[in-house]
Amino acid sequence: MERACTATSIPRPRPYKSHDAILKAFDLRSTLVTSIFIAKAMKLGSSIGPVHLDVISDGFDEQGFPKGGSSELYLENLEAAGSKTLAELIVKYRSTPYPIDCVIYEPFLHWALDVAKDSGVMGAAFFTQPCVVDYIYYNIQHGLLSLPITSAPVSIPGLPLLESRDMPSFIGVPGSYPAYFKIFLIQTELILINTFYKLEAEAVDTISKVYPTLTIGPTVPSIYLDLRIKDDDYYN
Repeated sequence: MERACTATSIPRPRPYKSHDAILKAFDLRSTLVTSIFIAKAMKLGSSIGPVHLDVISDGFDEQGFPKGGSSELYLENLEAAGSKTLAELIVKYRSTPYPIDCVIYEPFLHWALDVAKDSGVMGAAFFTQPCVVDYIYYNIQHGLLSLPITSAPVSIPGLPLLESRDMPSFIGVPGSYPAYFKIFLIQTELILINTFYKLEAEAVDTISKVYPTLTIGPTVPSIYLDLRIKDDDYYN
């Protein structure tokens, strides 16, 4: 029977194509989830090509997130409203031919894993950045790289020497995106990384010792690779 997966991502101006690319490649039924407000604003239907669409609430259904609001406020509301409505979404699909088997979420939406576990389905964090970026976060989380970075170049085992400008913005620019940095790379059942093993073998091997890891990249359109997915020529 065709299987169902739900990819959850923080609402964006338009659905994030890389989240569904791997599901399409393996011929899995996928449902991409966005916010109620974004779906209304973009006048989205029930699907985009082979990808099904559904919605959860981010707590700002009518007017959207207010201009000038803090990212902390948005994430707090998204967690409160999103947790409830994602759980309801999983329940809704149980009565369809396509019950949800797995919730794929962006790493900073850590609450999606709690919802998945409570609902009896698998949860997987999808890192859309290269594994080397995740490897840098890993080194910080485990105390192998101290913040703030006060001198350059920066030496990280397995990587060339890095200047401050080479570091991810969470790290290279002090104080940038504080709300996201606090909750990045927390506990997860499985991580999916947008890379392939031979490209970043040492970083993948290191991450794999801590988290069950699958490399699923590169998430680029099939037209640039093997043409196995008909009309897959859009890259965001």
